[in-house]
Amino acid sequence: MFYTEKEREKAVLVGVAIQDEGVTNEKMLEYLDELAFLAETAGAETVKVFTQNLPKPVTATFIGSGKLDEIKTYITENEVNIVIFDDDLSPTQLRNIEGEFKGVGVKVLDRTNLILDIFAKRARTSHAKTQVELAQYQYLLPRLTGLWTHLERQKGGIGLRGPGESEIETDRRVIRDKITRLKEQLAKIDKQMSTQRKNRGKLVRVALAGYTNVGKSTLMNLLSKSSVMAENKLFATLDTTVRKIAIRNVPFLIADTVGFIRKLPHHLIESFKSTLDEVREADVIIHIVDVSHPQFEDQLRVVNATLSELLKEPKPTITVFNKIDAFCYTQKEADDLTPMERQNYSLEDLKNKRMSQQDGETVYISAAKKENIEELKEKMYRIVREIHAARFPYNDFFYD
Repeated sequence: MFYTEKEREKAVLVGVAIQDEGVTNEKMLEYLDELAFLAETAGAETVKVFTQNLPKPVTATFIGSGKLDEIKTYITENEVNIVIFDDDLSPTQLRNIEGEFKGVGVKVLDRTNLILDIFAKRARTSHAKTQVELAQYQYLLPRLTGLWTHLERQKGGIGLRGPGESEIETDRRVIRDKITRLKEQLAKIDKQMSTQRKNRGKLVRVALAGYTNVGKSTLMNLLSKSSVMAENKLFATLDTTVRKIAIRNVPFLIADTVGFIRKLPHHLIESFKSTLDEVREADVIIHIVDVSHPQFEDQLRVVNATLSELLKEPKPTITVFNKIDAFCYTQKEADDLTPMERQNYSLEDLKNKRMSQQDGETVYISAAKKENIEELKEKMYRIVREIHAARFPYNDFFYD
């Protein structure tokens, strides 16, 4: 069910601008760009994008029958392997769409399924694998019916009940038992990790947080002189990595955490609760933003909203605008009277704009080119030193 093949498969993407949910055409295209990156990360090649405007999703098939026929014609003529929807499909919608594509030999995935596949490929430790497996089973349980269509009864009535229902119920029971065991296993791991965090003593803890693929692992490697895997792919990091470092004799712990993303399902966040505990229990948050990304302000809002849900109260935060080496803009002509767009702002314009809007500390860096890293370290030092001094007042002689 989950995509695991090594060779690149052909995929078509399907996005819907849902008017009742305030999803505009522009927003839909932004989401589809991200979905294409997710597909690439999973190993698929996007060959076509289908879009539709609807007041609300079609109850039975999410998109209209005409659009379904159009997609079916294209995938038949072009040997497409996967159809990926940018929104979550209900079990009924998924089953109906698969029924429409029956005989074509194509897999139908939604956004959650695709993310779960990437998580499954990225998980390295037993902890991450357990978290992913739990999320997969929770996703699979309500969609189980489609797996047993070959056993479903064709007629109703006494004495004519086929084995389909009993097979499905047996499978549901197996999966529910598996989910229970995985939750118990995760609870034990969570307890062990909580003990590990307590055993780290009262050292100040700093967590790197941000949207996926903004350079958290690259910055982690730079600050801690470690070798955390860093790739230009979504969700390169699933396992939390913690390192002890010191800036001018003030020691603290720094943690690299899983990246956030738009439309991340709630049960997926719950499965990665213990990973996100590093953010919850941190003393300082380093919120990293890819300033070169066209939608970086939307990404910043997504992360801020998620942090607000995770944290009981605000924490000292440094917003780090990374990848300034990749930032580019188009300067408007002097006689161009149209409104300023995002691409018309220079880096200095954005800095001035941010200074009037952003709470807390901000710094502009390039982790890849090692630009302005000392400025970031200085800001980190001031905040960490203040917390450290309150906890270890007898260590004042360390400070310069």
